[in-house]
Amino acid sequence: MLTQKQIAAAGLALATLTGASSLRASSHMDAPLIVLDPAANTTDVYAFVSTNSGQKYLTVALGVYPFEEPGIGPNKYNFDDNVLYEIHLGLGTNYTVGKADLSYQFQFSTHYKNTNTILQSYLGVIQDVDDVNQNLTQTYTVSKVDHRHGVRHPVTSLGSGVVPPNNQGIATPKYNQGDNGENPAKPGVATEGELDHYTAQAITNLADGYRAFAGQRDDGFYGDISAIFDLLQLRNPGKDAQAGFNIHLMALEIPVSELGGDQQIVGVYATTSRKKINILRTGAQGERSDSGPLHNGQWIQVARQGNPLFNEALVAIADKDLYSRTSPAQDAKLFAKYALTPELAHLLNAIVFGSTVAPETNRTDLQGIFIPDMIKVDLSTGPVRLAGGGPTHPTDPDDAGFSRLGIFGGDTLTSAIQPGFGNGTVPGGWPNGRRFGDDVIDIAVTAVISDLRVSPPVINGPAGDNVNTNDMAYSKVFPYESTPQNGRNHVHSQ
Repeated sequence: MLTQKQIAAAGLALATLTGASSLRASSHMDAPLIVLDPAANTTDVYAFVSTNSGQKYLTVALGVYPFEEPGIGPNKYNFDDNVLYEIHLGLGTNYTVGKADLSYQFQFSTHYKNTNTILQSYLGVIQDVDDVNQNLTQTYTVSKVDHRHGVRHPVTSLGSGVVPPNNQGIATPKYNQGDNGENPAKPGVATEGELDHYTAQAITNLADGYRAFAGQRDDGFYGDISAIFDLLQLRNPGKDAQAGFNIHLMALEIPVSELGGDQQIVGVYATTSRKKINILRTGAQGERSDSGPLHNGQWIQVARQGNPLFNEALVAIADKDLYSRTSPAQDAKLFAKYALTPELAHLLNAIVFGSTVAPETNRTDLQGIFIPDMIKVDLSTGPVRLAGGGPTHPTDPDDAGFSRLGIFGGDTLTSAIQPGFGNGTVPGGWPNGRRFGDDVIDIAVTAVISDLRVSPPVINGPAGDNVNTNDMAYSKVFPYESTPQNGRNHVHSQ
């Protein structure tokens, strides 16, 4: 653990990485209207530096479908053909103004082998991805949109992939321990050769060195959301509200060489958009075509996500849906007030502490986090340390030096382009990107109740919700997120 002096330095590093600190957590229910649209409802965004065969990558990922119950039928959860899923990158210094230089688009298409049956998804036991027994198969394309060329925005097709089946159980035995559909899902793995059969088959090599995956995974976010939003009445031990649930994940390995090299900080956020004609017919969110970006006149943005805690826990109800329709470039004008005077700090003081612990006004440190609301990643560092299954999974333990608390647990990297808090030392996880396994709630709460505006900063904590691990072990290879929960054999902690 860090000494008090090191914790203070860590707080200063949080404050200097992006001009302040950054925090993030998510219950996946960030705004009223998007809750009504699960296929477009973003859960979490991840972004971190990784390596593979000596090549340096920026790995990014976007999850959708919060609280996806494993093993439903006869219809199941799928990506939506009528949703445009995008991950956006701001290069150079554009992360400071919320401007996207590149957008990576995932678009899906659904196909059936037999529609004269009630068996939507599984006609029998699936041995291979898209075999004769996988009745419903989704394919997808990945495209790169370059916004740096005026209004033309050249679009480059990077390739296509296929979505593996959801983990139903008997129909999908190779997701599960012993390749037996009666058993729980396999834990995470340390090498690509150990990945389950379906996941390994679904990883797709694209053009120019990119790799992609899209499919069902375990929800790797963990936190006692039930207690946090029950008047902040925390419990010990806490209960992981996302335990036993799946999501649908899109992950992309981007060669750093494709971004102009690693001597820069990039900003990352994600959006989902629906076709305009569908929105006008159904009266769904995003009807104000002037409030969100259109894509070739066909799409209207209905959700976005960078640092999830911002819209969820800081932005007032009056503006939550507006946030979903806007871009980070508008954050300074529209949402800075919520970071400067955070209601969350007041609620923590009133309900949890009964005194003024968290500064409630002039939070320029929080403003520096969220305005603009993009995840910042220093590409000049080495690869991050990765979470596995922790000490309870000896076959796939956390990397040596990994801490769920990031810099507060002594987990740091060395930057070649910023001073950090001495000799280029910067956080090994969030707020320098976000890894699977980062305990974003505990880091976030610690930052909110601390004061990072002064030097040395006043650090109160670490503090949190008493949930310290995910219910499934992560993998330390692409796509990193845990194996999807078995619909036949899984447990919710609630």
